[in-house]
Amino acid sequence: MTRLGYQIPNFDYPGVAPSGIFDAVVAQAKAAEASGFDRVFVMDHFYQLPGIGDPDANMFECYTLLAALAQHTQKVRLSALVTGNTYRNPAVLAKTITALDHVSHGRATLGIGSGWFELEHDSFGIPFNTFSERFEKLEEALNIILPMLRGERPSLDGKHYTVSDAINEPLPLSKIPMMIGGSGEKKTLRMVAQYADESNLTCSVEEIPRKLEALDAHCERLGRDRSEIKVTKLVMMAIGETHDQCVADLKAFAEFKGWPESVVDMMTGMLTYGGPDEVAEQVREMIDAGLDGVTVNLVSNGHNPEMVELAGRTLDAAIG
Repeated sequence: MTRLGYQIPNFDYPGVAPSGIFDAVVAQAKAAEASGFDRVFVMDHFYQLPGIGDPDANMFECYTLLAALAQHTQKVRLSALVTGNTYRNPAVLAKTITALDHVSHGRATLGIGSGWFELEHDSFGIPFNTFSERFEKLEEALNIILPMLRGERPSLDGKHYTVSDAINEPLPLSKIPMMIGGSGEKKTLRMVAQYADESNLTCSVEEIPRKLEALDAHCERLGRDRSEIKVTKLVMMAIGETHDQCVADLKAFAEFKGWPESVVDMMTGMLTYGGPDEVAEQVREMIDAGLDGVTVNLVSNGHNPEMVELAGRTLDAAIG
């Protein structure tokens, strides 16, 4: 399970032409692998997210990218953080994850969530549905994908999906860990307790204990051994060799994006940031709150492999 993950959410880099983006991504993945990260994640989006860039910023399709990264890494597990369930037929997704497992020699992880970015759905003609319907679709999908990954041939005549004796050959090389992203206490964490190996929370540090209590309660009600489930959190981070270097990189990133300096002030209010000691202290607080690990991204300077390595060394020591 994830102890220390590295997410790549941004594909616009200063001085890097479109033809060089993939090489810059490979450099990040290699630096992550070399410095203690055990998983490399990419977002499953077609448009860049608000807060990182405009919709027309660069964005790769995640499973093609993960399969390519498998050829440039040896140890790290590879996953979307997280797959938008609404974007793919679930039986096709089971085949995609299986193919990723084979081309990575057994390093695939399935991260999945209900989907939330309405603009992408509208622009690509993908039904967005209601909040409740998206969760219904996710649960139906899990009842197709997970049996297929186990070598079963599920049939389902559901409200949203229909499959008949769906075959998945060849099977994955080993059991593919399954992670559900999100923090909803009634729906999401119940599905974690019922189906998943790992939960990736999207909440504040202060909310972590309450989320863990909700997960504990679902596990008790469903008869699930809570110790089987690892809980992590996505952390948007900025790190530098010193506090001042970190802030300078944030300002340079904002200038590259054409954002006013007020955005830097807003970002520092949202980020875990600073020099190594500051960052380590903030992450230790998350672990002390009950997490088993963290996944971080470095939006402002992740294109610099030295900063990825600094983050890996710092957090590897902090988590212990």
